[in-house]
Amino acid sequence: MLALTSPVQTPFHRLRAGPKLAALAMFTLILFQLDSPAPLAIALAFVAALHLPGGRPFVAHALRLLRPLWPFALILALWHLWTDDLTGGATILLRLTTAVAAANLVTMTTRLSDMIATVERLAAPLARLGLPPRTLALAIALTIRFLPVLSDRLARISESWRARSPRRPGWRILTPATLATLDDADQVAEALRARGGAG
Repeated sequence: MLALTSPVQTPFHRLRAGPKLAALAMFTLILFQLDSPAPLAIALAFVAALHLPGGRPFVAHALRLLRPLWPFALILALWHLWTDDLTGGATILLRLTTAVAAANLVTMTTRLSDMIATVERLAAPLARLGLPPRTLALAIALTIRFLPVLSDRLARISESWRARSPRRPGWRILTPATLATLDDADQVAEALRARGGAG
């Protein structure tokens, strides 16, 4: 679960985690200042171009990480068709896709240990308030790492359901998905305890 860094080396793997996270924050801030599809489409094309140095395997993996967005895209499309606001729907969808793709790029090219160290340095002042920076950094990093894993697990459970039943999975997959999530969390906790915990 912890090894989501792409084994395909790109120029971004050589950059430090701090500048990448800062660039991601700045880029996301700019995205939310754009309010029409044309500049957001350019931003998406820019992020897509950043993936190209990794070659086809890297791009294919990045596209797979975007698959969990399709339910949101469908809801957005249906709602904005209903309200006759296609421009607004396209704006939201482009912004969402671009932001997630940029975050995935950082995740795929940054080691978990580097991300933890960076967040820990940024959170150092919070130690005066009684909040251990190491614990906060680990929690944030694990959350970032867990999201695509959980999305992939949910997609696999849905595929298994469809292979065994003609009915749509719907809410029926919530129980196995929850149990799988708890099992993953338990395994991560055991791995952390075996390595001395978060401190």
